[in-house]
Amino acid sequence: RLASFSRLILLDRRGTGLSDRVADLPTLEQRMDDVRAVMDAAGSERAALFGVSEGGPMCLVFAATHPQRTSALALYGTFARLARAPDYPIGAPSDATERFLERVEAEWGTGSISAELFAPGHASDASFRQSWARFERYAVSPSGIRALIRMAADTDARGVLSVIRAPTLVIHRQGDLMNRVTCARYMAERIHGARYVELPGNDHFPWVG
Repeated sequence: RLASFSRLILLDRRGTGLSDRVADLPTLEQRMDDVRAVMDAAGSERAALFGVSEGGPMCLVFAATHPQRTSALALYGTFARLARAPDYPIGAPSDATERFLERVEAEWGTGSISAELFAPGHASDASFRQSWARFERYAVSPSGIRALIRMAADTDARGVLSVIRAPTLVIHRQGDLMNRVTCARYMAERIHGARYVELPGNDHFPWVG
């Protein structure tokens, strides 16, 4: 649908999909610069950024660093910070993160983790599990997804929230099992003029539920 009224540019982040695998995971600033590099290569001077899940923080940093190249910002199921901290009690506790990392690495490629945690509304759909099992195997290795999620857990983009001036839409499902709705509310409250929309349901993926 997006492509029906706009030019849609998709980015496979470093280490995933069709992008090259990397020995060391990039920093948040490097990932942000990858967005700029892809826009340059595609001849896109200015774009509306759509950041989903772990893709949100790099879009936040891009919008703060390159306001002249950001026409708007849409954030779905994402966060500025994921992990709990003394000044961020709404984040996920470290022991829960470690248990999740162990499960992800053990089950990645079977489709079970995607169905049960990313799209619980489709957990009983065998064809959904099969299709996502293929997607997982094509996207990234088990050790790779563990490293990427660890990177997301260590990310903190709260410092740029007050700087963002692009029109911003934050969308989050109330029962999202992956990223807490309280983290989305926190983020939206700190972006100037942001519109916050809370949807019913517990699916994390934007295309289901």
